[in-house]
Order: sequence, then C-alpha cells, then structure tokens
Amino acid sequence: MVVVMKTLNIIPLPYAYEELEPVISKQIMELHHDKHYAAYVNAANMALEKTEKNREVMRDFSFNYNGAKMHEVFFANMRKARENNLPEGNISEMINSNFGSFENFQKEFSLAASSVEGSGWAVLWKDEDNILSIGQLEKHNLLGLNGMKPILVLDVWEHAYYLDYLNNRAEYVKGWWQVVNWDDVEQRFK
Repeated sequence: MVVVMKTLNIIPLPYAYEELEPVISKQIMELHHDKHYAAYVNAANMALEKTEKNREVMRDFSFNYNGAKMHEVFFANMRKARENNLPEGNISEMINSNFGSFENFQKEFSLAASSVEGSGWAVLWKDEDNILSIGQLEKHNLLGLNGMKPILVLDVWEHAYYLDYLNNRAEYVKGWWQVVNWDDVEQRFK
C-alpha cells in the first residue's frame, strides 16, 4: 500500500496580525504569513503532486526494468533438456560447500520456487565473498540485494508454466532442472 501524503492547507494565525506589535509589526506578519508561509505551502503541494506522479513512474520503471533483467538471466540459465543434468566445476564445488550436497541445494531451491507467494522468482544469489544463498522474490521490483548477484533464477509466474503444467507449479519446477544451463551459471558465478 502506498501512503499518500495529505496536501497542506494555509493555517490561519491564532491571533490578529497586529497583536504582536510593537515587537513584530502587522506588516511583517502579513508578509511573513500571507506571502512566505503561503509560498512554502503551495510549493510543497506542487512537489507532493509531482512525487505522487513519480511514484508511479518509479514503480513502473523498477517493475519493468527488473522484469526484463530477471528474464535475461532466466532465459540464459536454460538450454536443451539433459538427463542427469548436474553442475560441474567451481559452481558444483560451491553448491556442495554451501548446501552440503547438490540434492540438498536442489530440494531447498525447489521448495523456494514452489512456495513463492503469488507470482515471483526463486533465486540463487552469490555475495561478494562467493557465498551462495537461496531466496525468493515476489514479483520483481527488487532485482537484488546489496552485494548479492542473481546467478540462477527460476520464473514461477504462471505465464512461465501454465500452458504446460496448468496450476501444478511443483511439476514445472521438477522438470525445469533438466534444462538448467550450468555453464551459464558457472560464468555468472565467476
């Protein structure tokens, strides 16, 4: 939910302009209240209007830009289906090191993919120390976390599987492991 700030109103003085005389003149109070203060209120309301419009633009940009970037990784992360499609090299070693075994990693990643609330992604992240972790992204406005780079992503929006698997996301996730392009994941890991 986006919190929309209320516009400001020019609040009248709780006293007459001349009531502060002789310390502050009526003329100063009129100028200060009716011109300067009123100008701040009006400018703040104009800025607030722009901010509300920019929120929509920022959300649209974030949603669409990150959606495009996530799909670029997703499409590159796949290749022709292979039986016993297992990682090799550094990525295999890091998966075993970080998760205990490929089977543990696959189970955890599959669970993350199957349990994303609504539409989103399962992500294998790499941090700047090459530590791997699994996460979920609901939708895709947030492409990454500070210091984290997505190296393997699985799109679990219904458009990615519904025609083939209907509402059986778990079956889609199970089949997806056959098409993971471990060479691409290895390159992203470097």
